[in-house]
Amino acid sequence: MKRDPTEWLLGEDNPSVRYFTLRDVLEKSENDSDVEKSRKAIMQIGPVPKILSKQKSGGYWEVPENFYLGKYKSTVWQLMVLAELEADPDDERVKHACEFILEHSQDRESGGFSHKSSSSGGGAHEKVLPCLTGNMIWSLIKLGYLKDARVRKGIEWIARYQRFDDGVKEAAEGWPYDRYENCWGRHSCHMGVVKALKALAEIPILERSVDVKRSIQRGTEYMFKHHVYKRSHDLARVSKPVWLQFGFPLMWNTDVLEILGILTKLGCFDERMQEAVDLVVSKQDEFGRWKMERSFNGRLQVNIEQKGKPSKWVTLNALRVLKRFCLEPVKY
Repeated sequence: MKRDPTEWLLGEDNPSVRYFTLRDVLEKSENDSDVEKSRKAIMQIGPVPKILSKQKSGGYWEVPENFYLGKYKSTVWQLMVLAELEADPDDERVKHACEFILEHSQDRESGGFSHKSSSSGGGAHEKVLPCLTGNMIWSLIKLGYLKDARVRKGIEWIARYQRFDDGVKEAAEGWPYDRYENCWGRHSCHMGVVKALKALAEIPILERSVDVKRSIQRGTEYMFKHHVYKRSHDLARVSKPVWLQFGFPLMWNTDVLEILGILTKLGCFDERMQEAVDLVVSKQDEFGRWKMERSFNGRLQVNIEQKGKPSKWVTLNALRVLKRFCLEPVKY
């Protein structure tokens, strides 16, 4: 670190970042008075109350049937942002949003999440997406639904159907692999893998089933083979240059920092992560801050920080990664 940005992150202008800094960087207890105050402030100032103020009475945003395709102002995307910002799971508006997505997006047959509703109720079976399923399961767990049977079914979907193929001669056949070449082709979609791992990493260690643990092992090894962001069959090439640019929130996309955040949350410490960690370190400025290099601002319900400027969110996530990477690895 060139300098310590902690005091900057503790500013009261961003209560979510302040809360996470106290908890994850300074390791304060949830019962600490500053932590409790910051968590309450999340629902009072900043993006969360602004987003919730735009929610319709049915628990959705914008047009209800376009809960996914109304990028990035509709319900799916608001649920993800609320989860990222640590919105209060006990807030009735948050619960209504969760219930709306479970009612309209989750395929009742398989437990996966679809980008369109079915005429018979729930999400359309033939339109389930892997990245969407991972994002929704992660969001719902963050927003207090881990024990819900519907979320448990979604976790089972990930463990059963999510692929971690690193290039095979023939793509898998049958449902759900018979649609969406980008999602289910001969090489697993990087975003699908990342979002699945993100969801599974949110499950407490003692509550992970044998199938979940197996999926985590397969998913992390997939990421190691790619050195996080490279082409596994040609490690001199970056898979997608845009992943080298850090942003927040990332929605369906990803970047090196998010992937490292997931891997280090899982306790991974592998030499094949080192190049990605070095990349993170190289991007700090002279004040120990990181810039927002990519942004969905202008397309969101509420803009979050400013592209090209030092970002508290990106800086917080970088500190989390570096702090975990320096610790002894744990069993996942």
